[in-house]
Amino acid sequence: MDSTTGTRHTPWLSDTEDRVWRSFLTLSRSMERAVDRQLQRDSKLSGSEYEVLVPLSESDSGELPSRDLLRELGWERSRLSHMLSRMERRDMICRSPSPTDARGLVVGITEHGREVIARAAPAHLEMVRAAFMDRLSEEEQTALVSIADKVLPRLRSMDLA
Repeated sequence: MDSTTGTRHTPWLSDTEDRVWRSFLTLSRSMERAVDRQLQRDSKLSGSEYEVLVPLSESDSGELPSRDLLRELGWERSRLSHMLSRMERRDMICRSPSPTDARGLVVGITEHGREVIARAAPAHLEMVRAAFMDRLSEEEQTALVSIADKVLPRLRSMDLA
C-alpha cells in the first residue's frame, strides 16, 4: 500500500523534511531523558514531579485547581491523578476540595515540596543552560519560540495537545 489514506493522497516527507522531523524527535526525546536523569541523580525527583512542582511553586497562593494544572501540563487525567497520589505520599503536595467546584480539587505545594524544588532548581537550570540554552544563538532561540507559537495552536485545533 502506498501513502494514501482512503481516497486522499498523503505525500511522503522530502529528504530535508524527514531530516528536520527526525532531528526534532531525537532532540526532544534526548532532552527529556537528560532532564529526567539529571533530576533523579541530583535531587531524587522525576522530571514529571518537577513539572508538577514548577507551576505550583510559581502560583501566588501555592495552589492551583487540578483542572488548571491538568491543562497546564497537557497530561491525561489518570496520569495526573497517579502522580499527585505519589507526590502526596512523599509530602510534596496536598489536595483539598475546591471551594468553587463541588467535584474539583485544589492542589497545593507543601513546605517540603517548596524545599525540594528550591534544592532541585539550581542544578536543573545549570544543566538546561549548559546542554541547551548556551548552545543556541539569540536568533535560534527566537526561531524556536516562533516555531512553537505556530505548531502548538495547530495541535490544539486538531485536538492533539
